[in-house]
Amino acid sequence: MNVRYRVELSQTERAELTALLSGGKHAARKLKRAQILLAADAGASDEEIARTVGIGGSTVYRTKRRFVLGNLEAALSEEPRPGAKRKLSGKEEALLVATACSSPPAGRARWTLDLLADAIVKLTLHECLSRETVRRRLAENDLKPWRKDMWCIPRIDADYVARMEDVLDLYAEAPDPKRPVVCFDESPIQLIGEVRQPIPATPGQIERYDCEYRRNGTANLFVFLNAYRSWRKVKVTERRTAEDFAACMRDLVDIHYPRAERIRLVLDDLSTHSAAALYQAFPADEARRVLRRLEFHYVPKHASWLNMVEIEIGVLARQCLDRRIDSFARLVVETAAWEKRRNPERARVKWMFTSE
Repeated sequence: MNVRYRVELSQTERAELTALLSGGKHAARKLKRAQILLAADAGASDEEIARTVGIGGSTVYRTKRRFVLGNLEAALSEEPRPGAKRKLSGKEEALLVATACSSPPAGRARWTLDLLADAIVKLTLHECLSRETVRRRLAENDLKPWRKDMWCIPRIDADYVARMEDVLDLYAEAPDPKRPVVCFDESPIQLIGEVRQPIPATPGQIERYDCEYRRNGTANLFVFLNAYRSWRKVKVTERRTAEDFAACMRDLVDIHYPRAERIRLVLDDLSTHSAAALYQAFPADEARRVLRRLEFHYVPKHASWLNMVEIEIGVLARQCLDRRIDSFARLVVETAAWEKRRNPERARVKWMFTSE
């Protein structure tokens, strides 16, 4: 074999293989082939190459043959592998997909890989079918029958379309500092304390915490987001009553936007999100003063995705709240710190939906 397939590298090929081995990320098989070619070029025997590189003699022979009969690229690359014949035919795969999309057997909440394998064996001539075969065929068809999403499907009526277009047209307007668009929503949060102190992370060991925890009550977050610029405000309250909503509206008018002629507010149509809440919380003249600066734009029922602040609440949950926060005071400190860092980052929602 050595006499028939003798490897003689050019200076360019030798430099290319040396560079391949010295840096970068490459497949282990490709690196071994490069070592084989360099060793063969240096005059090493097949047995010596197999021992030093850690491969079989047939691999050495095939690599040298592909180089002599082909070129350097052919020697380094993988030969096409035919692989085993697919276990399921086209019709049987279609049957698998249809079964996975049907109701599971009586007494079972959902399909599993083993259940599907057993079902296909009963419906076809196969004596057995592995769960891996089922998994691969389902993955090719983007099916996961053991998972399901809960989704609130809205009723698309005249009221839905009217409110949707009202909000979308509002987002599409040019920014006006005198008439800012502010999105508003609220989010409940549980205060969770540790029963045992977590063990901090160390090199080679991730942080560990006990599965047991202590409930320390609940709190509420009122979140404001300017639709046109990087500004958000998080207000932590113990409750979310009509009085709390009214206090947020007065803060918005008097503290956050004192120079605005009218603040256009995008919000959900909850019972507490109304003009009546201000009259419930304040004297009539004070409620009227605040309301004269506000303009409510309600998103449709079951369409909270139209409210930009929902996206910001998701960011807040991932970046700040995805942990155990044990007290109201700590929640106030942590959300304030997140807000202080996020506002200067010029982070904004890139809104893509339009009425058209």
